[in-house]
Amino acid sequence: MSTLSPAAIELVQQTFAEVGRNPQQLVEAFYGRLFSLAPDFRPLFPEDMREQQKKLLQSLTLVVNNLKKPEAVVPAVQELGHRHIDYGVKPEHYDTVGAALVWALTQQLGPQWNADVQDAWVAAYSLVANVMIEASQA
Repeated sequence: MSTLSPAAIELVQQTFAEVGRNPQQLVEAFYGRLFSLAPDFRPLFPEDMREQQKKLLQSLTLVVNNLKKPEAVVPAVQELGHRHIDYGVKPEHYDTVGAALVWALTQQLGPQWNADVQDAWVAAYSLVANVMIEASQA
C-alpha cells in the first residue's frame, strides 16, 4: 500500500476525529446511502445492522489511525479483502462503497467538507480499496 501525503493524512485524521463525535450517524448514513445506490447489496448484509455498523467503524478507525504507518494495517486490510470474497463482493462494488462513504462524510462534516478534504478521503479510500481488491484476486 502506497502512502498518502502528510497533508492528506492530516485532513483525513482531523475530519475523522470530528466524525467520531457521532460515529453512529456516519455508519447509518453510509449504509442508507449504500443501499439507496445499490439495493442489490442489501441481501449481502444481515437484517440487524448493528454489528455490521460496529465492524465498519472499527475498520475505519484502524485504517485512519494507521495512515502514517501503513505496514501496520496492510495485513488486516488484506484479510478483509479475502473475507469479502465470501460475501460476494466484486471489484466493481468498491466504487459504489466509496461513493457512499464520501456522501456520508459530506453529510456529517457539512461546511468542513471541501475539495481538499474530498481529495484526501478519496485517495485514502482508493488505497484501501486497491489493497482489498488485490488481496481478493490473489
